[in-house]
Amino acid sequence: MAIILGIESSCDDTSASICVNGKIYSNIIASQVIHQKYGGVIPELASRVHQQNIIPAVHQAIADAKIHKNDIDAVAFTRGPGLLGSLIVGTSFAKAFALANGLPLIEVNHMQAHILAHFIDENKPSFPFICLTVSGGHTQIVLVKDYFDMEIVGQTTDDAAGEAFDKTAKMLGLPYPGGPLIDKYAKEGNKLAFKFPEPQIHGLDFSFSGLKTSIMYFVRDRLKDDPDFLQNNLADVCASVQERIISILLNKLKKAAVQFDIRNIAIAGGVSANSGLRAALNQTAEELNWNVFIPKFEYCTDNAAMIAIAGHYKFLNQEFVGQDVAPMARMKF
Repeated sequence: MAIILGIESSCDDTSASICVNGKIYSNIIASQVIHQKYGGVIPELASRVHQQNIIPAVHQAIADAKIHKNDIDAVAFTRGPGLLGSLIVGTSFAKAFALANGLPLIEVNHMQAHILAHFIDENKPSFPFICLTVSGGHTQIVLVKDYFDMEIVGQTTDDAAGEAFDKTAKMLGLPYPGGPLIDKYAKEGNKLAFKFPEPQIHGLDFSFSGLKTSIMYFVRDRLKDDPDFLQNNLADVCASVQERIISILLNKLKKAAVQFDIRNIAIAGGVSANSGLRAALNQTAEELNWNVFIPKFEYCTDNAAMIAIAGHYKFLNQEFVGQDVAPMARMKF
């Protein structure tokens, strides 16, 4: 039996998890509310709050799992990609904990961990499958051939889908983080009320910068004509924007499914918690006879359970790193 301590600190959530023989026993997430008043994550503040949160989060994860720290067999941590200062905190703690307790270290790629979150609970996808990973910093279509045999076959050429949600929310005067609020208001609106353009990008790649610009000019022009436009049409605008972002994502996903002749389709990352995306994916699955896999909400956003489960599979292969390992803000598969 292997017990893995997982550490996640890639952005502004400090998280610790215990995985026992491939089962998650605890998953503690300490979020940072300090960034709300700035309208976005401030990297320096994020790293400082990680220092405050990481020890209590680990203690709570160990307590909730009802184990002792001496029972742990290895420490898995997010090496990258992410904010460098935040990664340094998590990496430094993982190295110190492992050194003090004579444990091996396991480095984990944050984006691979999002995909491996599908293996936390039952109804696991079989290989090969296609995974759409969507978050604030990344938008990728990944061909998953095995636990760590993954190929990025499509990705954003500029901004990520999650950023498009958050920047749109800011344009609409919504507080940070705005993506979940757009999802909330969209449920009450008409998704066909307003039309936004779909970027014509070759192949399986994405682009969201042009869409954000289009939304910015739309809001500017409507407010110029009617200062109360957003107050009276907020739900419809949110629904229309969300509909376009989702259609961009699913249209590329459909192309990938045809190109690789694969019907096992998964989504992962923070934006996969979006209820509109989940509903649209399930509807598409019925139309195209896909087998769809979506993690629980708690495993969609940044969390240490996905790091711990990735560490579990690496532990089985004895894939360890030394104490000289350093975090990487940009880390490829």
